[in-house]
Amino acid sequence: MFDPSSKSRLTAHDLGRFPDDTLLHRVARVVCRARCLPRKELFEAWEVARRVRRRFRGGRVVELCAGHGLLGQLMLLLDDSSPEVLIVDRSLPPSASTLHDALAETWPRLRDRCVFREDSIDEVVLEPQDVVVSVHACGGLTDHVIARASAAGARLAVMPCCHHLDTADAADLTGWLDGPVAVDVARAMSLRTAGWQVWTQRIPETITPQNRLLMAELRPVEIYRKRQE
Repeated sequence: MFDPSSKSRLTAHDLGRFPDDTLLHRVARVVCRARCLPRKELFEAWEVARRVRRRFRGGRVVELCAGHGLLGQLMLLLDDSSPEVLIVDRSLPPSASTLHDALAETWPRLRDRCVFREDSIDEVVLEPQDVVVSVHACGGLTDHVIARASAAGARLAVMPCCHHLDTADAADLTGWLDGPVAVDVARAMSLRTAGWQVWTQRIPETITPQNRLLMAELRPVEIYRKRQE
């Protein structure tokens, strides 16, 4: 059995599992040869990237709490109209450059359009045209990503994890809903109340049980109001 939730690294031994000419299989073969990425991260990034790109096209992609930065690079491969991908983590793994070099060898356009930064979320300047993405930013970091993106009026996609129920806002919904679900519902409703269009989806639970994807975009009337301020 090939478990997509496994944290084992993909290696050359897995190449035969990806024989097709689809973009996923082509990326997977590169990842296998790079021998540095957990299997779970490949499938998580792919499932999130393709769902987000169906909703949000163009714009600079900003991946926060990025780890290896695969999600941001997949976003560019899925939509070449984005001018740049900014990949930010307080501490990038050393193998992030290994993975990027392997991908850029097959897709050279990635080399000049992907910028890696070791920095805090607060130091990143966001713009309204950006698409801000983050997968499994632990606990309150997800709220911080949402706050930074919403303050800039940027499009947003997050898949939360590690809900800290003692400090998170569950909007008094835990009498009806499981704690982590209540926190994510509160996040979605807070954005909606602030004038954002919200979409909620799930990636397959076979990849991760923390699979709730929250996407949001400022409603046109709110964009107009911000421009008048």
